[in-house]
Amino acid sequence: MTTPAPTSAERGLVRALGVRALAATTFNVMIGSGIFVLPAIVAGMMGAAAPVAYLACALAMGLIVLCFAEAGSRVSLTGGPYAYVGVALGPFVGFLAGVLLWLLSLFATAAVASALAGAAAVFWAPLAHGTPRALFLAAVFAALGWVNVRGVRQGRRVVELVTVAKLLPLLFLVAAGFLVAPAASPPPATTPDVLGRTMVVLIFAFAGVESALVPSGEVRDPARTVPRALGIAMIVVTVLYVAIQLVAQRALGSVALAGAGAAGLSEAARRIAGPVGGTIVAAGAVISMLGHVSGMTLATPRALYALGRDGFVPFWSRELGSVHPRWHTPWIAIIVHVAIAAALAISASFEPLAILANVSVLALYLLCCIAVLELRRRDVRAGGTPFRVPGGAVVPVAAIAVIVWILAHATAREFAVVGAVLAVAALLYVITAPARRTLTPTSES
Repeated sequence: MTTPAPTSAERGLVRALGVRALAATTFNVMIGSGIFVLPAIVAGMMGAAAPVAYLACALAMGLIVLCFAEAGSRVSLTGGPYAYVGVALGPFVGFLAGVLLWLLSLFATAAVASALAGAAAVFWAPLAHGTPRALFLAAVFAALGWVNVRGVRQGRRVVELVTVAKLLPLLFLVAAGFLVAPAASPPPATTPDVLGRTMVVLIFAFAGVESALVPSGEVRDPARTVPRALGIAMIVVTVLYVAIQLVAQRALGSVALAGAGAAGLSEAARRIAGPVGGTIVAAGAVISMLGHVSGMTLATPRALYALGRDGFVPFWSRELGSVHPRWHTPWIAIIVHVAIAAALAISASFEPLAILANVSVLALYLLCCIAVLELRRRDVRAGGTPFRVPGGAVVPVAAIAVIVWILAHATAREFAVVGAVLAVAALLYVITAPARRTLTPTSES
């Protein structure tokens, strides 16, 4: 049996995240802006058969989440997939996983924050452009950064409160939606190729496990907490997405829903409950996106902290890998992450980030599923009896096969973007090699 040893700084982190907090963080990361835009996209790709894509994607992600649950119960170091892959497959592969994780999460946070400004502009139009938009986004990130620097418990409370608040308008839409007369839709018709390509897009309805597990060093009893929290989050997300898709198609029909684009869900709400319904959904969009950004601000800086802790950031590893002496949080990593995310959100839009997210998150999942087989073979454990996926190697191998099948439906351009990111990451690994050999952890880094 081998056990990964935490650094002195890692031991300074507070294990304050239980099942409820980790499930809420996972839910918030998975339910961001996607639930308001994906129904129209999926309806356009699969028509009335759109709910089938959600169920297929949920099954695929179920296999992947089981692998994450076992890896998270065996390796409780901060860094999530970066730590899992690094312990199992070595520091170079782990570093590539960590870079992909942080970049994906950073760009996703910035993209959703950018969309948040647009959603808030429904209530005050100047937030859509220029200085008001920039100031609004800067204020959002400053507030969330301050809360999370002050402590993981404070960040956890924000995530839990937003989880409850964002659910209410969505549950209202679902409850009211099944009371309206259904609109006409053409008969379902799809093919395996269409389903595969849809899943490449729809995987983001369920993505977020990789980011929510980054604060593994701050999770209580990981062998128990991680599997339960991931299970709760996956079930709630699947039920909610399928219900929203069914309600939106019932209200508008699949053709009209697809034609409405990003406004599809609000148009469905107007059909169901008039202008009041549209306002409720608009408010729900703001709350949901804020919840996503808050969950990512809690989780993602820990990936940057882990890269700094292990000496992978040129010239500044010791600072990024430090823990605040009073609040016991990776405070410099949080500040750096929030500053970069705010700058990206202010200057960029959601669309350029989608290509990177498409293939990169699946590549990261692939590495983690492979890592589970190696962690199990070496019987790596963080203490106590780890969670073990039933069925031997069947689930990890099936997860690997599903990921490869989905990736086969990605485009050459998407693969090229990921390849470029990995090439830069590999160069960074070489550049930092001398510094890593001399980096010595201290009580503060």
